[in-house]
Parts: sequence; structure tokens; C-alpha cells
Amino acid sequence: MQQPLALSTPDAAQRPVSQPQTLRQRQSAPRQGWVGVVSREHVLRGVAGSFIQLNHGKKAPLQKLHAGDRVAIYSPRTAYPDGAPLQCFTAIGVVRTGEVYQVEMTPDFHPYRVDVDFAACREAPIKPLIERLSFIKSKTHWGAAFRFGYLKVPAEDFALIASTMKVEWPDTVA
Repeated sequence: MQQPLALSTPDAAQRPVSQPQTLRQRQSAPRQGWVGVVSREHVLRGVAGSFIQLNHGKKAPLQKLHAGDRVAIYSPRTAYPDGAPLQCFTAIGVVRTGEVYQVEMTPDFHPYRVDVDFAACREAPIKPLIERLSFIKSKTHWGAAFRFGYLKVPAEDFALIASTMKVEWPDTVA
């Protein structure tokens, strides 16, 4: 059964109108580290509303996220689709509940979201990290690692990104 849509503006925090379809809180499972690919303009909206959307609001990528997972956002551009090149990590946070919910931004656009508690951070250019990030297999064609819009990354890589963004977690990503 389709969940009712919450009316919204692009900058407003969204909550589902009815009970959530699924709360996937992982009590004992290890946290995962993820990187999402989002323009800085859209990142700023998400940080202001404490949510993320991935792959233009698709549901499937968000269903992989669980409560306590950590997510860093890489912004190839300042705006989508034609913003200036940026190539920085622009936000980082922790998935709140893992509940995926749908909102109405316009009558024809109903993206899915997950709530994230964002940490205070600074933007971090990716180029100085390329050689040290193990999930980037081709150091020459490093952008290929981000082509699907999101990816799970090893704990060591996530810790490097967080450190470069000047974020210190109370514990490590398992």
C-alpha cells in the first residue's frame, strides 16, 4: 500500500503522514559507511531539513541504509546538472532511523528520503585523497567510483573522509 505524501517545499524537513512502512533499526549489526553523490545545492537543502535523497529521489538506494550508518556526501558540482565543478565532500552524518519515506515536492515529483543527523564539518576536496581511498580502483579515472550515485565504503576510507572534513566520531565505523 502506498504511503500518503506529505506536502512540502524543497527546503522543509519532511515526515510521513501515516505510520512508517518499516523501521529498520539494527541493534547489534555493525554500522556501515556510505558515500552519496549529490550536488552542493541539494546537499544544503538536505542539511537544512536533516534528510538525504539519492539518485534523484529513488527508493532503492535508501533502502540499503540503516539506523546508525554513516554517510558522507560527495558533490561533483555546485548545482545539478550544470553547476560549476566542485569535487568536494560537502556533508557527513549519521542515519537516524533508516525509515524511508516519500514526500511531494511538486505534483509530478515525489522523492524518497531518509533522515540524517548531520555533523558540523568543513568541505574537503577529493583530489588530495584519491591515492589513499581504497574504493577508488582507478586513480586515473577516479570519477568512475561515483557513477552509480552511492556506494558502501570501507571503514578506513570513511574514517579518512571524516578526518579530512574535521569530524571526530566518538567511536569508529565497524
